[in-house]
Amino acid sequence: MRNFVFPAGEFGYVIHAATGARTKEAEDTPLDMLSTIIAGTERTLEFAATHRAQKFLLTSSGAVYGRQPAGLTHVPESYAGAPDSLVPASVYAEGKRISELLCSIYQEKSSLECKIARCWAFCGPHLPLDQHFAVGNFIGDVLAGRPIQILGDGTPRRSYLYAADLVIWLWTLLFQAPALVPFNVGSARDVSILELAQAVAATLNPEAEIRMMGKAVQGAEPARYVPSIGRAREMLGLREFTALEEAIRRTAAWNQE
Repeated sequence: MRNFVFPAGEFGYVIHAATGARTKEAEDTPLDMLSTIIAGTERTLEFAATHRAQKFLLTSSGAVYGRQPAGLTHVPESYAGAPDSLVPASVYAEGKRISELLCSIYQEKSSLECKIARCWAFCGPHLPLDQHFAVGNFIGDVLAGRPIQILGDGTPRRSYLYAADLVIWLWTLLFQAPALVPFNVGSARDVSILELAQAVAATLNPEAEIRMMGKAVQGAEPARYVPSIGRAREMLGLREFTALEEAIRRTAAWNQE
C-alpha cells in the first residue's frame, strides 16, 4: 500500500498505508521490517505535522491484539490483549502498536488529528494469489485449474471485507472518526478456512476439488482472527456492503481481465 496526501486549502489530509507485511520478510529480515514500519510512520507523521496537515489516518492492524483468546468470537477495540514481545514473529504487530503510540505523541505536540484504522483481512483486486492470503491462494488455485489446497486442518476462522468497502470505511474514518479512537476495519461474518474454500469453489467452479493437508484435532478450539465492528456501526454508521461470495467473484474477474 502507499501513502497519500490530499490538499485541502491551507491544510491537508494524509493517509499512511505503507508498510512491510509479508510473512517471509518477518521471518527473514525482522529488524528491517520493524525499522521500516516505525521509521516510516515517524517520518510520515513528521511530514504531516510540519506541513500543517489537519487529519492523519494510520492503517494499523488487528494484529495489535495478539492471539485471539478461546471463547472470544469477535475482538472489540476495548480488548487489551497484545502480541508476545519475546517472539520475533511479533515484529509486524509490535511495529503497528508503536505506530499507534507515535500517533498519540504527534497529536499531543502538533495540531494533527490522528485517526486509527485497525485493519483485518480483505479480498479484492490486487490481492496476491501466491502469498500467505488463504482467499487469494484459493482463487488462484481455481483460476489455474488446480485443486484448492488447504495446508492446515481447515478449522481456523477468518473474515474478509471487500476492497471497495475498505475504501469507504477508511474515507469515513479520515473525515468523521474522533481522533485517537481506534476502529476495527473488517467483516464480522466469520467462516472457517474450509468454509472459505467451499465458498470459492461454489462461486467460481463447483467442480473444483478441495484437498485438505492437515487433520483437525477432536475437541480443539479453532484459532480465530475476527473483529467486532460494533463501534464502526454505532458511531459511524458503517456496514459491510459486499457479500463474501460477490467479493470472491469480483476478485477472480479482475485477475482474469
